[in-house]
Amino acid sequence: MSKTSNVFIGFLAGAAAGVLAGVLIAPEKGSETRKKIKEKVKDVSQTISDTVEEQIEHLEEQIKKLKKDAEKTVKKVKDAASDVKTEA
Repeated sequence: MSKTSNVFIGFLAGAAAGVLAGVLIAPEKGSETRKKIKEKVKDVSQTISDTVEEQIEHLEEQIKKLKKDAEKTVKKVKDAASDVKTEA
Protein backbone atom coordinates (compact mmCIF):
# COMPACT_ATOMS: atom_id res chain seq x y z
CA MET A 1 0.00 0.00 0.00
CA SER A 2 1.31 3.45 -0.80
CA LYS A 3 2.26 6.03 1.79
CA THR A 4 -0.70 8.19 0.72
CA SER A 5 -3.12 5.30 1.29
CA ASN A 6 -1.68 4.64 4.73
CA VAL A 7 -2.03 8.30 5.67
CA PHE A 8 -5.59 8.37 4.37
CA ILE A 9 -6.57 5.24 6.28
CA GLY A 10 -4.93 6.64 9.40
CA PHE A 11 -6.86 9.85 8.96
CA LEU A 12 -10.12 7.93 8.58
CA ALA A 13 -9.42 5.84 11.67
CA GLY A 14 -8.61 8.98 13.68
CA ALA A 15 -11.72 10.74 12.45
CA ALA A 16 -13.85 7.72 13.31
CA ALA A 17 -12.37 7.54 16.80
CA GLY A 18 -13.01 11.27 17.30
CA VAL A 19 -16.59 11.01 16.16
CA LEU A 20 -17.16 7.97 18.32
CA ALA A 21 -15.73 9.73 21.38
CA GLY A 22 -17.86 12.80 20.68
CA VAL A 23 -21.01 10.74 20.34
CA LEU A 24 -20.30 8.80 23.53
CA ILE A 25 -19.73 11.98 25.53
CA ALA A 26 -22.83 13.72 24.18
CA PRO A 27 -25.71 13.93 26.70
CA GLU A 28 -28.34 12.00 24.74
CA LYS A 29 -30.48 8.95 25.30
CA GLY A 30 -28.74 5.62 24.83
CA SER A 31 -30.92 4.71 21.85
CA GLU A 32 -30.02 7.96 20.08
CA THR A 33 -26.33 7.43 20.83
CA ARG A 34 -26.43 3.87 19.48
CA LYS A 35 -28.24 5.08 16.37
CA LYS A 36 -25.58 7.75 15.74
CA ILE A 37 -22.77 5.26 16.33
CA LYS A 38 -24.38 2.84 13.89
CA GLU A 39 -24.70 5.55 11.23
CA LYS A 40 -21.10 6.72 11.69
CA VAL A 41 -19.76 3.16 11.56
CA LYS A 42 -21.71 2.60 8.35
CA ASP A 43 -20.33 5.82 6.81
CA VAL A 44 -16.73 5.07 7.79
CA SER A 45 -17.08 1.47 6.64
CA GLN A 46 -18.33 2.63 3.23
CA THR A 47 -15.48 5.14 2.91
CA ILE A 48 -12.91 2.48 3.75
CA SER A 49 -14.54 0.05 1.34
CA ASP A 50 -14.44 2.65 -1.44
CA THR A 51 -10.77 3.37 -0.71
CA VAL A 52 -9.88 -0.32 -0.80
CA GLU A 53 -11.72 -0.75 -4.10
CA GLU A 54 -9.84 2.20 -5.59
CA GLN A 55 -6.52 0.75 -4.45
CA ILE A 56 -7.40 -2.65 -5.93
CA GLU A 57 -8.28 -1.03 -9.26
CA HIS A 58 -5.00 0.90 -9.19
CA LEU A 59 -3.04 -2.27 -8.48
CA GLU A 60 -4.84 -4.13 -11.27
CA GLU A 61 -3.90 -1.36 -13.71
CA GLN A 62 -0.28 -1.50 -12.55
CA ILE A 63 -0.21 -5.30 -12.96
CA LYS A 64 -1.58 -5.01 -16.51
CA LYS A 65 1.06 -2.42 -17.34
CA LEU A 66 3.84 -4.57 -15.90
CA LYS A 67 2.57 -7.57 -17.84
CA LYS A 68 2.61 -5.62 -21.11
CA ASP A 69 6.12 -4.34 -20.36
CA ALA A 70 7.29 -7.88 -19.59
CA GLU A 71 5.77 -9.18 -22.83
CA LYS A 72 7.55 -6.44 -24.81
CA THR A 73 10.84 -7.25 -23.10
CA VAL A 74 10.45 -10.98 -23.81
CA LYS A 75 9.74 -10.20 -27.46
CA LYS A 76 12.83 -7.98 -27.70
CA VAL A 77 15.00 -10.69 -26.13
CA LYS A 78 13.60 -13.33 -28.51
CA ASP A 79 14.19 -11.03 -31.50
CA ALA A 80 17.75 -10.32 -30.35
CA ALA A 81 18.42 -14.02 -29.83
CA SER A 82 17.00 -14.77 -33.26
CA ASP A 83 19.26 -12.10 -34.81
CA VAL A 84 22.32 -13.56 -33.07
CA LYS A 85 21.37 -17.04 -34.21
CA THR A 86 20.94 -15.81 -37.80
CA GLU A 87 24.34 -14.09 -37.75
CA ALA A 88 26.09 -17.20 -36.48
